[in-house]
Amino acid sequence: MSENPHRNLLEPEPTLLPAQPELDARIEAGDEAEDLARQFPAASLPWALLAEDALADGRTIEGYAYARVGYHRGLDALRRAGWRGAGPVPWRHEPNRGFLRSLAALGSAAAQIAELEEAERVTVFLRDSDPTAVDAMRDAGLGAAG
Repeated sequence: MSENPHRNLLEPEPTLLPAQPELDARIEAGDEAEDLARQFPAASLPWALLAEDALADGRTIEGYAYARVGYHRGLDALRRAGWRGAGPVPWRHEPNRGFLRSLAALGSAAAQIAELEEAERVTVFLRDSDPTAVDAMRDAGLGAAG
């Protein structure tokens, strides 16, 4: 049942990705993003971290590539969680954040290389997933949030 009794019944239930306690423990232990990507290649968050670092260092093409991997890994995870190509992917649910961060990084990198249609498509997808995500990322000081 939905958390919100007033939600639009025509909109699918929010998709909540499963927690990854082993990944969370490795992040808490201070593992480097590159090591995390090796240990958890199917997770979006390590790829998002790599993308954000690359973009912050001015390595746009590298950041784009990392973000694209994180985005596709996230799509795979969302589909496994029952997502059917539309519907909310809320930022408030922490396991969703790797996908949303990858999506934001992809949009940022696409804009930087003048792939404007892709940047727009990704921006719309991010806002459709969770209209609060961009502001939440910005408030958290995440560089790819725009």
